[in-house]
Amino acid sequence: MLFKKTKYIAVDRVKTGEAANDVPKGIVIKCPQCQQVLFQRELMDNLKVCNKCNHHFPLTAKERIDLIVDHGTFEEWDREMESKDPLNFPEYKDKLEKSKATTNLKEAVVTGVGKINGQRAALAILDGSFMLGSMGSVVGEKVTRAMERAINQKIPMIAFTASGGARMQESILSLFQMAKTSAAVKKMDDEGILYITVLTDPTTGGVTASFASLGDIILAEPNALIAFAGPRVIEQTIRQKLPEGFQRAEFLLERGFIDKVVTRRELKETISKIIYLHSLKGVGKKW
Repeated sequence: MLFKKTKYIAVDRVKTGEAANDVPKGIVIKCPQCQQVLFQRELMDNLKVCNKCNHHFPLTAKERIDLIVDHGTFEEWDREMESKDPLNFPEYKDKLEKSKATTNLKEAVVTGVGKINGQRAALAILDGSFMLGSMGSVVGEKVTRAMERAINQKIPMIAFTASGGARMQESILSLFQMAKTSAAVKKMDDEGILYITVLTDPTTGGVTASFASLGDIILAEPNALIAFAGPRVIEQTIRQKLPEGFQRAEFLLERGFIDKVVTRRELKETISKIIYLHSLKGVGKKW
C-alpha cells in the first residue's frame, strides 16, 4: 500500500466556556474595538497597541515614562503629596486607599523631569487607573508646580492627559484647579516656555477645559476620546444626532482643535523633534 490509513483520535467535546476558563488569567485580553483576542505578551511588545485595528490601550504613568523618557533620566517631583478628603465626602477615603493599593501611586498624576533623546523637559503624566485620572486639588497643585519648575529651569513642559475630568468628591476645590493650572500655563507663555500637550484616551471634563487644551503644540493618540461633556449628554441637550466619530482625535484634527495625531511608536521622536526645532536660534520661543 502506498498510503497507510489515517488514524483518528477521539476527543471529548469541549463544553461552552470550558476552554476559556482553562486559560490562565492575564494571558490573553480582548480588544474593545475589534474584539480580537490578543496575547498579553504580544500586546506589551507592541506598546499596548492592537496589531489588528490599531486601538491604543491605556498606559499607566510608569509605562508612559518608560516609553517617552530616556532610560534612567527621570527624577520624580512631589511624590509624597496626596489628597486628604478636605470635605469629608462619603466613601472618598476608601476610594483613595483602593486606588493607592491597586496603582502604587499616591495620586492620579506623576510629575518630574527627564530627558527625551538627550533634551531635558518637565513632565506631568495623568494616570487613568487612579480614580479615572480625575483632577482634584493635589493633581492641580502638582501640575502647577511642574509648570513653575519648568519656568525656573527654563525647560519645555510636556503634559500627557488621561482623565474623566474634575474630581466630584472635592466639589468646588477641584474646579479651582482649572483656573490655577490655566494661570500657570499663562505664566509659561509669558516666559517663553514651550508647552506640549499629548491628549490620550480619554481626555474629558475639566482637564479638557483647562491645561489640556492650552498647549503651544497639541498632539493626540489615534482615536482618543477628547471632550468636555459626553456625546449622550450633548444629544439630549441639543436634541440632534451627532456626526460619526464626534469627539475623536481625527475628527478634532480635521477641525483644527489639535495639531497632529501621532501613533504611540512615533510619539517620542515627534516630541523630540518639536523640542529641538523650538530650541534653534530665532525659531519659536526661546528657553
